[in-house]
Amino acid sequence: WVTGDNFFDRTDELDQLEALVREGNHVLLTGQRRIGKTSVARELAARLERDQWKVIFTSIEGSRDEEDVITSMASAAHGLIPTWSRLAKQMSRWIGEQTGKIKEIGARDFHVRLRARTTKDTWRRQGHELVTACADHSTPVLLVVDELPIFLAKLLQRDHGTERVDGFLTWLREAFQLVERRSPALLVSGSIGLAPLVRRLRIPDRINYLHTVRLGPWSREVSVIPQHVQSLFARLRHFPATRAKGRVAIADVDAAYRTEMLGPVGQAELSHYWTRLREALADEASHEIASTILAETAATGAFAAGSRSALERLYSNRVDDVAARIRDVLDILVHDGYLERSSEGHRFLSNWLKDWWSMRSRDCYVALERRRIGY
Repeated sequence: WVTGDNFFDRTDELDQLEALVREGNHVLLTGQRRIGKTSVARELAARLERDQWKVIFTSIEGSRDEEDVITSMASAAHGLIPTWSRLAKQMSRWIGEQTGKIKEIGARDFHVRLRARTTKDTWRRQGHELVTACADHSTPVLLVVDELPIFLAKLLQRDHGTERVDGFLTWLREAFQLVERRSPALLVSGSIGLAPLVRRLRIPDRINYLHTVRLGPWSREVSVIPQHVQSLFARLRHFPATRAKGRVAIADVDAAYRTEMLGPVGQAELSHYWTRLREALADEASHEIASTILAETAATGAFAAGSRSALERLYSNRVDDVAARIRDVLDILVHDGYLERSSEGHRFLSNWLKDWWSMRSRDCYVALERRRIGY
């Protein structure tokens, strides 16, 4: 994330978030990846801390199970315990230490000890006690949980994944509803969409207590040079040196784009789209459908009605209610910044991403309407 002079604009979104949190609301901060959600959450935290709020910020991207999440949340609060006696007593009881000693335990050591004593039978109670301690604190508290959807997508792949995702979201909602109209406020965010995930699982009511704030792209006035253009110029700067030339020629622009931006060097900047897609779509059929939609859109220019019908026929014998599955996948691809809706159907939001996806599949992909589906 960025801070200080590197953080700019977003005044309207920050004002909206701050008003919602101060009024005691819980918030879902959503938007495309690499759009600045974490930076906005951090800037909101800085604003509130100047007004005596306590902010607990934790990322649970690396959490494997519910116990990990509770441990991460409590560990993030560990640094506040010198001025937070009730929370210190709770943490002392959790790890079997005296209250006086808990303040002397380092954050890493505390995390290890707490994780060892947090089990599938205790995480709900410990989580409730943490939220209650926050609610009873003398000053307001904001709990920020970053990358919640990534954790849920991982949990979905475990045994009884759907039930566990449902159970965790139900617990989270109940924990904060039990302290209704009191601190703490909850802000959750992530680089894949939470709303598409719960819609796909048919449990959208589990997050209906969250006020959604959508963080959109910067305007052309604010973002004078888009990130992909900056990347191209950065590569052009050193392009002549790699070819023993003295200056950049017009022809070098296309060469740098093809060999650098779309070549192996550029893979690191674009490969996160592939990995995030895998995280957002846990089941294999949905991932295959998404990959086919992206390859089709790159090959034909738009994922239109004819392509959609052909895709339904292709998966009709493999997926129940295939039309609904395709609709859910498209929702995720739009939400996460791969595609945008247009009058012709769905198109790539970024030509760079379109060209990259086209190169991935151009030698083996056959357009849907050219396939002899059903024969």
